Order: sequence, then C-alpha cells, then structure tokens
Amino acid sequence: MFERLEESGAEIAFTFDGRPCTGRAGDSVAAALIANGVKVFRTTPVGGAERSAFCMIGACFDCLVVIDGRASRQACLIPLQEGMAVERQIGRRDPAR
Repeated sequence: MFERLEESGAEIAFTFDGRPCTGRAGDSVAAALIANGVKVFRTTPVGGAERSAFCMIGACFDCLVVIDGRASRQACLIPLQEGMAVERQIGRRDPAR
C-alpha cells in the first residue's frame, strides 16, 4: 500500500512493542512503522478489529498508538524521535496512563 520513495536522512532508533526498529529523520511515526513492516497499529474498542494507517493526514484516527506511555496518539502526525517507545494500542486508551 505505502512504500518509501527515498532512503535519505539520518537513521533514528526507536522501539515498537519492545522490538528495536529504525526510521529516518523526517519520518512520521506511521511512516517509520510501515517501513519496518508493521501492519497493525491498533485494535478497535468494540470488536477488536485491526487497524493500520489509512489517510496519513490525521483525518481518520485509524493509526492511533501509544507513544512513550501516552495513548491515542495519531502516528501519522507525530514526527519520529530518537528513542521513542511506540506500542500497539489495544482497544480504547487507559485514562490512567
């Protein structure tokens, strides 16, 4: 569905569900996840349906993830930063997090 058009920019290390990954300077979190082969970003609160990046412009909310402990972050709008801990969001966010 999506693919990287060029391989430029400094390499940035981050984790997804505890697994080491790398992205490029200028990537959004969603772009970096896709480049690392991640297909499921979250599951829906009702029914547990799997969701991934869809619009890549922040309109649809299908790319919600947990970033550094903060839930319901739109991965397509957040710039990737060194050392980010990104997790798949299961269902709705936990207000206590």
